[in-house]
Amino acid sequence: MSTEELTLGQAQELRRGTVVLACLALLRAPQYGYALLVTLNDAGVTADGNTLYPLLRRLEKQGLLTSEWNTEEARPRKFYQVSPEGSRVLAGLVREWQELVTSISRLVKESG
Repeated sequence: MSTEELTLGQAQELRRGTVVLACLALLRAPQYGYALLVTLNDAGVTADGNTLYPLLRRLEKQGLLTSEWNTEEARPRKFYQVSPEGSRVLAGLVREWQELVTSISRLVKESG
């Protein structure tokens, strides 16, 4: 395997856990699945439907998201939004993320 292939694989692993944080952050305002997928990918948080839709259902089942069907348009869409519990979890994840970035930045600086 080339260095580039190894790096891409490890980067994918690194990003995998960030999708939950990104979804909770973006869903402070209601969005439907496909629009969320486009927003994530446009922001550089790579995700596909086979990852995102099961994740949304899992977060909803855990009580971190609420959902509501919008049937006013020709095509019904399920809109997701962070629940109050999801907002509290988001705040904790943001703190964890910031601490992790600080720690990793320090390690990289020290070893570089």
